[in-house]
This record gives sequence, C-alpha cells and structure tokens, in this order.
Amino acid sequence: MSVLVRPLMALRSPAGPRGRLVTLIFHRVLPRVDPLFPDEVDAGRFDAICGWLRDWFQVLPLGEAVQRLRDGSLPARAAAITFDDGYADNHEIALPILRRHRLPATFFIATDFLDGGRMFNDSIVEAVRGAHARALDLSDLGVDLPGPVALDAPAARRRVIERTIAAVKYLPPELRAERVAEVARRCAAALPDDLMMTRGQVRALHRAGMEIGAHTACHPILARLTPERARDEIVRGRRELEDILSAPVPLFAYPNGKPGEDYHAGTVEIVRELGFEAAVTTAWGAAAADTDPFQIPRFTPWDRSRLRFGWRLAGNYARPSRVQAASAVEAR
Repeated sequence: MSVLVRPLMALRSPAGPRGRLVTLIFHRVLPRVDPLFPDEVDAGRFDAICGWLRDWFQVLPLGEAVQRLRDGSLPARAAAITFDDGYADNHEIALPILRRHRLPATFFIATDFLDGGRMFNDSIVEAVRGAHARALDLSDLGVDLPGPVALDAPAARRRVIERTIAAVKYLPPELRAERVAEVARRCAAALPDDLMMTRGQVRALHRAGMEIGAHTACHPILARLTPERARDEIVRGRRELEDILSAPVPLFAYPNGKPGEDYHAGTVEIVRELGFEAAVTTAWGAAAADTDPFQIPRFTPWDRSRLRFGWRLAGNYARPSRVQAASAVEAR
C-alpha cells in the first residue's frame, strides 16, 4: 500500500502553478527514546522519516520552495523541512542524518538561549524530571492540579510538566520567568546548560548548507506584546543571527505559531515591513499559490509506521488551511 503514497502526493501536488508545498516542523531529535516523553523524535525515528521524505518528495530549501511557489515553478511533491528553537541536538544528531540523506533543512533560532541558555518549558521539564521529592504542590502558582501530586511514575511527572507549561505559557515574559524559577526552586533539581546550540554550532549548520531563520530573541508570544516590543524582539533576534553568520537572514518563524492566538495581523505586517521574504506558522495544511508567504503552514505526522505517516502527510495536502484566519484578527 505504501507504494501508492508517492503517486497520490504527485496527484495532489503536481508540478507548476497548481503545485502545493508541504513544510514539516521538528523541534528536537533525541539520541535515544526519552522515558518521560516516549513520543519525542529520536535519532532512529528521524533517520526513518528522512528516508521516507527522500523517497516521496522533492525536498527543497524553504527559501527556494517559497520563491518557486510564488512564481509557479514548484516541482511535483515539493516539501521543506524546518526546525524551531535552536536545540543542540539539531546540530549534533539531526545534521548528520540530514547530510547522510542529502536533505536540506531550515533552522529557526531563538538567540537569547544560545551558549548555555534554556527555554522556559525546558526548565520546567528538567526541574520536574530531576525532582527528588515524592510529591510536588504547584497549585498556588495557578497550575491546574489538585494540591500535592505524587511523582511516582513518568506519567505523573509528565502530567505535572504539561499542566505547568500550560499555566505559564501565556503569562507576560517577566512573570513567566518568576513562576518558572519558583518551580525550579521547589524541585531543587540541577538544570542542564547544554540543551541549546552554541553560536559556533549555528555557524556550522550554515556552513553545511542549511538555512538559518529568525525566531525572535527570547521566544515570547508576540500577540501578547505591544507592537513596539514585538518589533524589537523580531529585529533583535535577526540582527544577532546576522552578526553570527555574517549573512542575511530572510526567513522568520512565529514563536508557538498559532494564527490569531500567538500572532495576529499586526505581527504579520511587522514581519513584512521588516523585509523578510517569508514566515512560517504552526497551522496545519499545505501552501498553495494563493497562500500568504508570511503565513506558510507547517505539519508533521507522528505516526511510526511508513504507511500511516505517508497517508497522513498525503491527507495534509487536502486540508483546508486555517492559517489565513490571522488576517481577520485585529492587531492589538
């Protein structure tokens, strides 16, 4: 049955003006399966996915793919691969696999976390992972959990992590940092300082032929910021990357990326006015000729079998893109 996936994709994404672009999104590629988050992509699984993508698609650098989408010259079964945030395993694990399969990718980097930094969600994950206490009570921090929660199994720790991240994600950045610091204090766990890339690793990705894109400086929810502060975050993140690479950075990814919730029409206009060539979201769907190049949808199925992964990707071609919803949202 999997032999039908490629012709189905060619039917739904022919060459030329009617072509459609599937853009896949990844964050981490772990060296091995994580017992706390067994569904996260690990090296073996990513290697298999890259093999499937090479067999089914014509994988292009995102910048080239968007340009060819605009001018109607996409090849059949066009796809692009992207990574968000800037994790060190993107360089250490994902890059060798991509090179072995001869696949290009684009890496969107939040610059404040380079060289030993840590994103707020990872601080929560690693704090709860390393907590030695039998139970943890975060209910007074607005976490939707009923008092002390036993940390006696990976599933229990995962539940605490997920509820805590949900409780702080949309707080103002300063308050979010305070809450995360309090969670870490209560867990009394040693937090890693090697989760994110160094500047040298970003340069190494670029030298290897991979695209580097901007992802703000501190990964805020842009829709929750004033226009001035949102612009500053976007400009600062790109400027730092251009200083690192000594090269222009023409692509952008909205942090978190949900249209109307994490960014809005005003954010899109800022990105457009700053001279970026394209920007990507986390709305599902495939981009067509009439898709706003500053709201390119992205999608990755997490099925483990080749057939189910392929059929879900093929179905993504036919998904009505909800990404344009952002254009109807008033800038705040």
